[in-house]
Amino acid sequence: MKQVYEKHLWGGEQEEFYSGDGSHHPEIVSPYQQAVLFFLHSFEHPIRVCDLGCGDFNIGKDFVKHTREYIAVDIVEELIDYNKQKYQEERLSFYCLDLAVDELPKGDCAMVRQVLQHLSNKEVQAILQKLQNFKYVILTEHIPVGEFVPNLDIISGQGIRIKKQSGLDILKPPFSFKIKQVKELCSVLLSPTKGRIVTYLYEVF
Repeated sequence: MKQVYEKHLWGGEQEEFYSGDGSHHPEIVSPYQQAVLFFLHSFEHPIRVCDLGCGDFNIGKDFVKHTREYIAVDIVEELIDYNKQKYQEERLSFYCLDLAVDELPKGDCAMVRQVLQHLSNKEVQAILQKLQNFKYVILTEHIPVGEFVPNLDIISGQGIRIKKQSGLDILKPPFSFKIKQVKELCSVLLSPTKGRIVTYLYEVF
């Protein structure tokens, strides 16, 4: 993922770090922010949130003040160092971790936004096992429109499964993620051919 930022493969040539239109385009970002803020405000007392795959933090920066503690994680060390300098708040902390390998921080809710779609099934499974430790998981994925064959395997990297007319559905094999219930928080249609970006709230056992 380091090369993605170094070579500006997701755009933003004028930016030092840019996590793509999915983290910057208002038509994609605004519905997501509204849905997550509604969820965060539903608690009598603010909760501890772990943003797993925080990217350039253009989205996460607006959630911090609505939480008890906000822990932002990404795998790119230079990106985390940049975020530490740019975003400094009392309840905010950044960590450089590999979600599939390293132990994850503890929290009430994990937010994983357009991260798993870039990973192999093996790495997705490793991360999902750790997500079972959270009470809530807010997961955003880019998937095809209509019915599709879920969870076709890919090599971890810049690409996603939509090139194979597939996408992640963590409730189906080989993952079969165990939950109490699921709710769709928001969905943004890019186009019938480019697919949609959907966000689910999972309540975990």
